[in-house]
Amino acid sequence: MSAAGVTVDARPGWLARLGLGRPELRAWAFYDWANSAFLTTIVAAVFPIYYNNVAAKGLSPETAAFNFSMGTTIALAIGAVMAPVLGAIADHRPWKKRFLFIFMVIGVIATMAMAMIGEGDWALAIGLFMVANIAVSGSIAFYDSLLPHIAAPHELDTVSSSGFALGYLGGGLLLLVNLAWILQPALFGLPDAGVATRLAFFSVGVWWFVFSIPLMRRVPEPALAGGGRDSIGEATRHALADLRHTFTHLRTYRQAFLMLLAFLIYNDGIGTIIRMASLYGAQLGIAQEHLIAALLLVQFVGVPFAFIFGWLASRIGAKRAIFLALAVYTGISILGYYMQTAVHFYLLAILVGTVQGGSQALSRSLFASMIPRERSSEFFGFFAVTERTAGILGPLTFAAAIAMTGSSRGAILSVIAYFIIGALILSRVDVEAGQRAIQNSEFRM
Repeated sequence: MSAAGVTVDARPGWLARLGLGRPELRAWAFYDWANSAFLTTIVAAVFPIYYNNVAAKGLSPETAAFNFSMGTTIALAIGAVMAPVLGAIADHRPWKKRFLFIFMVIGVIATMAMAMIGEGDWALAIGLFMVANIAVSGSIAFYDSLLPHIAAPHELDTVSSSGFALGYLGGGLLLLVNLAWILQPALFGLPDAGVATRLAFFSVGVWWFVFSIPLMRRVPEPALAGGGRDSIGEATRHALADLRHTFTHLRTYRQAFLMLLAFLIYNDGIGTIIRMASLYGAQLGIAQEHLIAALLLVQFVGVPFAFIFGWLASRIGAKRAIFLALAVYTGISILGYYMQTAVHFYLLAILVGTVQGGSQALSRSLFASMIPRERSSEFFGFFAVTERTAGILGPLTFAAAIAMTGSSRGAILSVIAYFIIGALILSRVDVEAGQRAIQNSEFRM
């Protein structure tokens, strides 16, 4: 048995070397495969273009972009407020998987309902997009909180990276199918690209639900001290007290706190690029088929590079690997400012694919290595707040830049500051000290 309380194969095969050596690890990683279809087709590729060209028809480009940015900001803010409270409750009741399931179902229903969005339905589009974003972020917070319960400390980087790799592959495969429907609707018996696009939205919901089943069946609900028999009222009261206690004792986990702060800053830049790239490209006049194909390219480039970053972390450490990713992102931002053609967009997509999954996977695993397992939902609730807050600041910056300059181009350069400041804070994180703090801490439930 490892220190994390999980069995580790002393002679791992190729699946184990990829972080997928046990059934519960494969089932856990498959939820990345499931929800990444939402992140690719809805968040990154098809929905922003459909919103810009169809749902927001009749609005000026500036108004359409502003409404989209603000809707994203509000949704992420709601998710940020909910995550730590629900996470703390799940550390007193055996409800991690239950909360994950509830958020997943809400997200699936909202995503399927996007098939009803027609021309000029910008308010409906933003409303459903907001609900689905709240749901996916809530489900991912509880999904992440399961990681330290099923993986040993030395497995965290590879398991987390493999989850992202599967996410890229799964999201990319469905996006490939969706792209085929949209570009060649007649070939699939569909009347036009609009119907094909709405069918794509519906397919994301089906995909998300079906491929969530392995996690629900194979990943065990983590055991709680005392059996988790608190009533919901007692669990809520204890959860709120625990949140206050955690804030009071943050100095005990100072390195994890610094990691959260660094992630808050640099992930702002990453989130802005992910969420605004298609809308930015569409407003520069790049054709829809090129935008979607380039984002599809990101998915398939991301598969091997997510594994590569997991391997790289085992050689140079997760922290140094994240520094490398942030340097590449800075170059992407500069090149994005000068982007003019579809070829430029394809080149930037390749660069994004090399670092996107690795940077986020290693951030997740690095944080997981510096938190107490018995409080994983609560701490990953804070991680989710950090992630969602970063998603708030990025689109908000984008909206402010549009309001001040009348152009989306200037906002691209603004994200460089987030990468630089985030890297500076990350440089102050002492990973070994953070991991020792878990072993030596007298923090009690």
